Amino acid sequence: MEFWQLPLLFATGLVAGFVDSIAGGGGLITIPVLLNCGVEPRLALGTNKLQATCGSGSATWHFARGGLVNWAECRRGLLFTFSGAVLGTLAVQQLDPAFLKRFLPALLLGVAVYLFFKPALGFTDVPPRLRRGAFDVWFGLGLGFYDGFFGPGTGTFWAMAFVLGLGFNLTKATAQTKAMNFASNAASLLFFLRAGQVHFLAGLVMGAGQLLGARLGSRLVLKRGTNLIRPAFLVVVVALTLKLLHEAFLKRG
Repeated sequence: MEFWQLPLLFATGLVAGFVDSIAGGGGLITIPVLLNCGVEPRLALGTNKLQATCGSGSATWHFARGGLVNWAECRRGLLFTFSGAVLGTLAVQQLDPAFLKRFLPALLLGVAVYLFFKPALGFTDVPPRLRRGAFDVWFGLGLGFYDGFFGPGTGTFWAMAFVLGLGFNLTKATAQTKAMNFASNAASLLFFLRAGQVHFLAGLVMGAGQLLGARLGSRLVLKRGTNLIRPAFLVVVVALTLKLLHEAFLKRG
């Protein structure tokens, strides 16, 4: 790691933490930068989990202080999400996740289209469609597993799950999403640490940027709410869809 790359990594973490705390998709920024800095792919994924854990932890803390995260309500969901991520991380060591790259763009595009044609969705709380207990078990295990197994779009799926399943507005859904992201990031990070696949200097420098970026982004969400989240969310979903389409069908080598 060259010295001149450290300020770049800090700035990357700051921008990613800011974006991720508002609409998710920070990995769209961080992983390409790590790879372009010469970090080997598996090491880049482990390092990304370290800095992402810092960012999601910081965002969760600030959302909790703003009254958007109820730890008593989240406790069960966090436990199942952590467990699901452990299972997903173990599974990815045995299976090839490449098939998801072809399936996910269509799913993400469907999320974007649905949100676009439902302009009132997520602006206010509505009655839940699922009981909280069932929601925590099924989505915690399912999305936790997905995040440990593959990852891209996890925040998008969590936010939509909270809006459609529990009737949360997008502001509250974003805050709850960060808490679940923190649980799955931390679970995956433990396995990367065990395998020695974390570049600590790069991860901690980016993590410092993430702490600051997540703080700024979460404060903006608390101030602006759904009017800020909705357009940012749509932009991130479309960007993630295009990235996955490129990797699945256009990228060579």
